[in-house]
Amino acid sequence: MAFFLETLFGGLMAGMLYSLIALGFVLIFKASGVFNFAQGAMVLFAALAMARLAEWFPQWLGFESKVLANVLAFVGAMVLMVIVAWLIERLVLGPLVNQEGITLLMATLGVAYFLDGFGQTLFGSDIYSIDVGMPKDPVLIAESTFEGGILINQEDLVAALVAAALVAGLALFFQKTATGRALRAVADDHQAAQSIGIPLNRIWVIVWSVAGFVALVAGIIWGSKLGVQFSLSQVALKALPVVILGGLTSVPGAIVGGLIIGVGEKLSEVYIGPLLGGGIEIWFAYVLALLFLLVRPQGLFGEKIIDRV
Repeated sequence: MAFFLETLFGGLMAGMLYSLIALGFVLIFKASGVFNFAQGAMVLFAALAMARLAEWFPQWLGFESKVLANVLAFVGAMVLMVIVAWLIERLVLGPLVNQEGITLLMATLGVAYFLDGFGQTLFGSDIYSIDVGMPKDPVLIAESTFEGGILINQEDLVAALVAAALVAGLALFFQKTATGRALRAVADDHQAAQSIGIPLNRIWVIVWSVAGFVALVAGIIWGSKLGVQFSLSQVALKALPVVILGGLTSVPGAIVGGLIIGVGEKLSEVYIGPLLGGGIEIWFAYVLALLFLLVRPQGLFGEKIIDRV
């Protein structure tokens, strides 16, 4: 029982991190109706900015405080992500208003390749570390209840709590604020939103900035766990099954989908993997997403599209 709970907790914490990346996809799709293939590149670019600025600021300003370096690096990386958001709206999305979805999709793919290359040019291509003080050592809990206790990774626990808080904050932002309602209106119909005075260009800058903030937090967490390297952008691919499972327009769906994927892949790897030779954790999420596409393509919380003839 203790081992099962340990695996379950590990899956839940991994699932929250998947949900965090999936939020970036959901935010962009809700506001612009386009699937943002650049989200993985944004996570990598933000993580690179955080890692490198944390190294450069002490050298530039002549101080040794790691905490101050991390704070300045976070602010600097966030400013950089806002600039990126403004440039994407000004140079990419703005000229493509009301174009076909495939056109916008290809545009985000181009943005992804640009950010990958520009990030390498600007920050270098080595493997960098991010140290924001997250505890690394695992701890034992419930030793009096289960023999040997349950081993919990403190870093994963802190990361999951941060991700959960951010997810909850964004859900409230979309539901309770005027800007959040404007974002949903833009997602429903660009032309109708413009006709009632909602500034489309400002809304897109806001949502890409928020997505950049989410990418920065995700990049810090994953960079702290895995190191900042260019394979980090591939982590975002795990968020694709999450948004398929939860629904492309649903913030709660991103949460539930991430938890299902995280728990499912951990449990299947531990309990079914030995019977099949292992490796289930690699493909489990994609097979589950494929099954959902066959039976419920809009996802658990997505809106069913009905075409009336």
